[in-house]
Amino acid sequence: MSLLYAHGKTAANIADSLLDALRSGALQPGDALPAVRTLAQQLAVNPNTVAAAYARLRYAGRVVTDGRRGTRVVGTPARMAQAYAVPTGLRDLASGNVDASLLPQLQGGAAAWAALASSASYDAPADLPALQSEARQWLTAQGLPCGEIGVFSGTLDAVERALRVHAHPGDRVAVEDPCWPPLVALLHSLRLKPVPLPVDGEGLCVPDAGVLQGCAALVLTPRAHNPTGAAISPARWKALRHQLQALPRLLVVLDDHWGPLSATPLAMAASLPPLWLHVVSVSKFLGPDLRVALATGTPALLQALRAQQALGPRWVSRILQGLAAGLWRQMREGSALAQAGGSYAARRQALVQALAAQQVVLAPGEGLHLWLPVADEAAVVQSMASRGWAVQAGTPLRLASAPAVRVSLGECRPTDMPRLAADLVQALRTPGRAVF
Repeated sequence: MSLLYAHGKTAANIADSLLDALRSGALQPGDALPAVRTLAQQLAVNPNTVAAAYARLRYAGRVVTDGRRGTRVVGTPARMAQAYAVPTGLRDLASGNVDASLLPQLQGGAAAWAALASSASYDAPADLPALQSEARQWLTAQGLPCGEIGVFSGTLDAVERALRVHAHPGDRVAVEDPCWPPLVALLHSLRLKPVPLPVDGEGLCVPDAGVLQGCAALVLTPRAHNPTGAAISPARWKALRHQLQALPRLLVVLDDHWGPLSATPLAMAASLPPLWLHVVSVSKFLGPDLRVALATGTPALLQALRAQQALGPRWVSRILQGLAAGLWRQMREGSALAQAGGSYAARRQALVQALAAQQVVLAPGEGLHLWLPVADEAAVVQSMASRGWAVQAGTPLRLASAPAVRVSLGECRPTDMPRLAADLVQALRTPGRAVF
């Protein structure tokens, strides 16, 4: 690196000169910075001064230090892939939308909660007691401790705050593979490195010894994994927790997105790891536009998340909290939650059985999605489109796992399953061909 890029005698001046080089384009993403001692000799300063300058840049998320690879300029943050536009005339099994007919309808009770919340002042409690009560009742039924509950603007908001509190740019975060694409995009934006861990019919596979030891956090789905539908079995959790107990500083984030619609007990409820965060969103059972998620976890972590939130948005709209509380109570008291969960389960079971009748066997699971291994994703997607169905190619959801397609059941009924299964089998048997 040319001396023109770095100058100064203090850590602040050296860091500022490198930032100027980044802004001007003289330093590009991926470029290596000199070793600390090399640059110290060039600038005639103490190596500790250069080390402090590099530390400033790491804290700002502009460089990462990675063992023998040294210190490098971070790459450009990954952007979310463009949303897939379902072609006109196709049945949408790709977007992952819930069935709108299973969502609650706004009635007087929910409207009254919203009106009550809207009268709150700046100095009112940030979290609406009615929503706290609903959440506490459900969390207790799941076997989870809920001494403190935070309200956030969706799952990603809670997860992002937890990672900002606990991890630093350059840290590794273990994730399921396949996984939810927005999570991977979030990790890249925070300059965190995803470490893919495979998933099978019993949920997240236990990694080799040492893999988690090098990670700052682990994000996993305890049940209804997107996209496979798998739940972590008690035996799998026992083996995984054995590793986690030896890693008290590893943050374990439980993304329980299917939560109140699930019929599967939480395998980890009675044996939580030392540092944990459980997040449940209302998106799947009340509707995605509410943008409300509830989190509970290790007390010190929850307090840090709430303190960070207080410095920014301060609270989630109490009108939204009131609507969520009223609609949740309405769903619970009218047994609509159980009916919605049962409806999705019936669709999944009908499709799994129809596929099994044609010798396509899938692992058990629950939730909106099925994950079908394929030889050629594009060929299967095109074949299904020719039969009137839009399914999701697996590429955006995969890090290192094998090709597959995701089929979402929000816009299907059990009566659709024989035809859907027959079309899927034909698509799976359709060979891909090269086009020159």
